[in-house]
Amino acid sequence: MPTPERTSVDEIVAAGREILEATGPAGLTMQAVATRVGVRAPSLYKRIRDRDALLAAVATASIEALTERLDAAGDDLSALAHAYRGFANAHPEGFRLMFTAAAPHDALDRSAAPLIRAASALVGKDDALDAARLFTAWATGFLQMELSGAFRLGGDVDRAFEYGLRRLNAGLTA
Repeated sequence: MPTPERTSVDEIVAAGREILEATGPAGLTMQAVATRVGVRAPSLYKRIRDRDALLAAVATASIEALTERLDAAGDDLSALAHAYRGFANAHPEGFRLMFTAAAPHDALDRSAAPLIRAASALVGKDDALDAARLFTAWATGFLQMELSGAFRLGGDVDRAFEYGLRRLNAGLTA
């Protein structure tokens, strides 16, 4: 008789996301996840091939969570920017993981769709991808700096984000 299922891939990935946010990527180990879901580490290998596969699964789940937020924000560039920033601040380690080799390309493609739609509405279909890349580069750079505490000259970071967003919108719609 086969051994009963004690955990699922969904539970493993959810535990992985929690551990990632609490301890960073170095703390996201097969042993840590096994402990969190209540199984022995060798049992995880029945569901997840190795740590690289675990990182990819956690990255995919993080990207999917971001995509849900972006889809809910609609086609307004400002709403998308706030959804993107909200996700980054709520899940900083998941946000950082999205920019590593662990992040599957197909998940990132799905995540880009809401932004490309919004960019298309602003600048037209021919320039939508370029506009989406411009937005992503600005927003990601801003958020990476914000998350790392790199804005050290004083001033209001929220105000700076809104200023950048206004200027970017103005430039794209000019």
